[in-house]
Amino acid sequence: MFKDVNEKLLDHSHLKPGQNASLLSYDKTIHMYRENVKKTNDLNIQCDFAIFLVEAAKRSNRSSISRNDDKRVTIHKYIVEAEKLLKQVAMRGHSEGQYYLANMYAAGLLKINNNNQHVGDFDKAFPLFVQSAKKHHPDAAYRTAKCYEDGLGTRKDKAKAFQYYRKAATLNHPGAMYRLGLAEMKGELSLSRNVRDGHKWLKRSAEAATAQYPHAIHELALLHEKGLESVIFQDHKYALTLYHEAAVLGYAPSAYRLGCCYEFGKLGCTIDPVLSIHYYSLAAEQQHPEACFALTAWHLVGIPKVLLPSDGQAYFWALRAAQMELPKAEYAVGYFLEMGIGVPTKDVDAAMVWYQKAAEHGEKRALQRLQPFNDNKKKQQRKSTKYEKRKSYSGTSSSYVSASTDTSFPTMTASSAPNIVVNSVNSAQATMNKPTISKRRSFISISSRSNSQSSFIQKASSLFRSK
Repeated sequence: MFKDVNEKLLDHSHLKPGQNASLLSYDKTIHMYRENVKKTNDLNIQCDFAIFLVEAAKRSNRSSISRNDDKRVTIHKYIVEAEKLLKQVAMRGHSEGQYYLANMYAAGLLKINNNNQHVGDFDKAFPLFVQSAKKHHPDAAYRTAKCYEDGLGTRKDKAKAFQYYRKAATLNHPGAMYRLGLAEMKGELSLSRNVRDGHKWLKRSAEAATAQYPHAIHELALLHEKGLESVIFQDHKYALTLYHEAAVLGYAPSAYRLGCCYEFGKLGCTIDPVLSIHYYSLAAEQQHPEACFALTAWHLVGIPKVLLPSDGQAYFWALRAAQMELPKAEYAVGYFLEMGIGVPTKDVDAAMVWYQKAAEHGEKRALQRLQPFNDNKKKQQRKSTKYEKRKSYSGTSSSYVSASTDTSFPTMTASSAPNIVVNSVNSAQATMNKPTISKRRSFISISSRSNSQSSFIQKASSLFRSK
């Protein structure tokens, strides 16, 4: 929510106290900075100091291991002091001060709910965004448009949203140009669908792209990968170049797409497992679920002389993706737990929990895995019911003993119950088809593993991945 503030705002050059400034404690630095600010009426310096206080509070909050009461009080004092100073600056028409104060309100730095959580206060943020936007602040114009589109601090108004997106776009804001591009191409914001104009906005946004707004580059890559009508031509080489540009800016979807290209040889790429893992890893670091799951398959089979097979790492990445509610990853975690891949011991009960989650999210294979266990559970319940009925008919302890030792009617004991579940797992596994490992991984050798474990790995790598 916050606009990135350049590191120069934390530069002590504002103070000009002499050559020993870098040796001062942080609190003393802030104190000296404050005294210098009191001596000037320069709105830019006052705004910079307020931003400095906020960033100092944020850094102190992140770096503090044990957040004691004194630390909380200090952080709160910095935030309150910054708010007071920014209000004074904003009232005098300083657009950057208005925008930054609005961002503070929107980010919830100054409002805490009953659960002690920070919540955005758009009722205060929106008017400040509007004031700053009227002074041609590009970020403020963009945020004003978002507020109108999403109804934050004001009623929803598509016409007003378009007006401020257009204003921000004329100020070369990449996010605003990207939003206009999508709106033109999809007929949103009460606009008529116009692919040609939408493409123009996306190209302008891509030319002005930053690490914060790389989205247009990826969108253009998708369009040129497939082509669209007679306006956007199909060009795989150009699409690949755009994916690389977005990945350099740290955009996870583009990095993931490159990982797929180098794994499967798409868009004219030569298959390169090392580059595939590199780009998957870049995306996975940003919590991209598909990328996390893609690393699961690579860790299962490994790469000769590059990446050793590791069931533990495969399970780790599958679990990461499953925790982000990716259905096929939830199914994979269940399979690993059921078969004992990457975990110390098999855990059928935990596997059933993950299969259930995957089934609820639409994973059909999970339903197939759940079926034999559900059938077995019903069978056990029927046997238990028969046993209870037979026990009720027995009038003496001798008849009970006779019934319990009758081989034609086995009893359910603590030692036999788990065996029934395990036998059911083995039976279900034995009836499954045993697909060979995917052709794209045929160059990987897994012969060093035991036959049974290799069978599980082959199934995992072929069942869990799809082109």
